[in-house]
Amino acid sequence: MNFNHEKLDVYQVSLEYTKETFNVMEKMPSGYSYLKDQLKRASLSVPLNIAEGNAKFSKKEKARFFSIARASANECSAVFDVAKIAQIIDSKEKEKIKKLLYRIICMLSKLIV
Repeated sequence: MNFNHEKLDVYQVSLEYTKETFNVMEKMPSGYSYLKDQLKRASLSVPLNIAEGNAKFSKKEKARFFSIARASANECSAVFDVAKIAQIIDSKEKEKIKKLLYRIICMLSKLIV
């Protein structure tokens, strides 16, 4: 049985992104728990708001949740910039993750209109 949000490409890509994020969080040094916590909350917000927004009936409500998911994806992008500066991740890993985030942001932008 599939829920409607599971049929959305943006939801599937957000799950792929979340998996990559969890891999990064596993290797974050203990001194960066604040960054790990921020990343966890922002990352989980993306698929959760996509799912919740897709369950809404009005376009306005859908757009509100998709906008929150998009803002969270942008926040995640900034966290990965900081993680790169802190040398938690390398350039290759940062670019791989940011490509997923860019895809998510583009798809959500189209859903919001």
